[in-house]
Amino acid sequence: MRKSRWISKVVILGGGTAGWMTAAALSHTFGQAVEIILVESDIIGTVGVGEATIPPIRMFHHMLGINEAEFMRATGATFKLGIEFRDWLKQGSTYFHPFGAYGVERDMGYFFQYWLRLKEQGQVADLSEFSLCTLAARSNVFAPTSERPGDPLQHLQSAYHFDAGRYAQYLKGLCLARGVSHKMGDMLTAEREPENGYVTGLKLKSGELLSGDLFVDCSGMRAMLIGQALGVDYEDWSHWLPMNRACAVPCEQQLALTPYTISTAKPFGWQWRIPLQHRVGNGVVYSSEFATDEAAERCLLEGLEGAPLAPVNRIKFTAGRRRTPWHKNVVAIGLASGFLEPLESTSIQFIQSSIHRLIRYFPDAGFSPLCAQAFNQDAMREIEDVRDFLILHYHATERDDAELWRYVKAMRIPDSLQERIELFRERGQLNLAAEELFPSTSWHAVLLGQGIRPRTYMPTMALQDDAMLATAYSNLERKFKHIVSRLSDHASYLKENKLTSIMETR
Repeated sequence: MRKSRWISKVVILGGGTAGWMTAAALSHTFGQAVEIILVESDIIGTVGVGEATIPPIRMFHHMLGINEAEFMRATGATFKLGIEFRDWLKQGSTYFHPFGAYGVERDMGYFFQYWLRLKEQGQVADLSEFSLCTLAARSNVFAPTSERPGDPLQHLQSAYHFDAGRYAQYLKGLCLARGVSHKMGDMLTAEREPENGYVTGLKLKSGELLSGDLFVDCSGMRAMLIGQALGVDYEDWSHWLPMNRACAVPCEQQLALTPYTISTAKPFGWQWRIPLQHRVGNGVVYSSEFATDEAAERCLLEGLEGAPLAPVNRIKFTAGRRRTPWHKNVVAIGLASGFLEPLESTSIQFIQSSIHRLIRYFPDAGFSPLCAQAFNQDAMREIEDVRDFLILHYHATERDDAELWRYVKAMRIPDSLQERIELFRERGQLNLAAEELFPSTSWHAVLLGQGIRPRTYMPTMALQDDAMLATAYSNLERKFKHIVSRLSDHASYLKENKLTSIMETR
């Protein structure tokens, strides 16, 4: 009998955020045309106690038809306007990396260039005064993004903080309702074709064999298919990103429900604060080369604002990527494909973008290597761009108070990042590709926040009338402050719009 040319069965190894996001997207896309089985094991644990995201998560939810209020109540979610970085440039320094855009333009660069000219003449406020997200975060207020053309609230972009465990359970419910099969079991071996090495099935500890056409490895850092079974190499980037440990714990919430994440630099790494409705997620990311596990855990517990709600979760990792996350008929998504520390909240974004790539290059039963090649090239570009962005936070620092900071300050960085820094330092320009994850707003915020100042601006900026520009910027500054002064307190907004979880006080 002639074999069908189409993929008819997908097996996903691993649950958690990666597994259930993948199952949700594939079941939504293919409906009953493709059978989807997710096999989950108790021995494959989840990493985080909370998650912070970036704005593209909204596109993923829109694609799946997820109701925001339902999702937020189910996961104890709050809104996120950006990240506040404390003590990164030097001890006592603070800057904010906002979503949205500076001014009223989106990623064109000219607003920033005109600002550079006025700043040189002392005629303009700090760049942060022209970010609605930054101003709203400072005042602890929130409003949804406007869809009205010309409305400044178009630039109040946001993402979410949510409970990762609850999120996986929420997506699981959607998947089961859409016909995804769920099995609990431990994988013993991956059965493979002798001729070409393709995976044909997963042999479970129970003795059951789960056959399939396409296999998605969502088994986390264990990488049971892409790494253990297929032997795809892992490229180690720890010489650039030396953090290789984290300890995390949730605690009771005592402080205000802020619509942003906080990242505070420490002598041996950094600490996060992720506010949820029902608790606060906390963690310390550090390098075992520069701190002991005991010192990191002590730092974590001493910095809690309330009583811990669970034992400390300890995590080991190596920054880097799988060289070919799509190999043969196995696609790695999530931590199985690589890991970059959560400094800029990109873990879920990597899952999301991998899912979109899988759908875009979804193979037929012939598994043309061109699909895998395109997927792998796109994945490589994305993670390398983000890698450079993270390295920037460490390398561009004035701190020399600890061995870690002296190391990252002096280390040789990738040529791609060095060229970008030099161009920005020369005239405030950025050579960003259209498909890059972090836009000019992000790079401007971190470059300036980490102390890198342009020597001058583009020559064409000198052709504009300075007095007219100064007036326009002054008016915009007042307009933004007025807009923010009328917004609701973040916690009040959640309650008024019935976004709060019935479990928020548990």
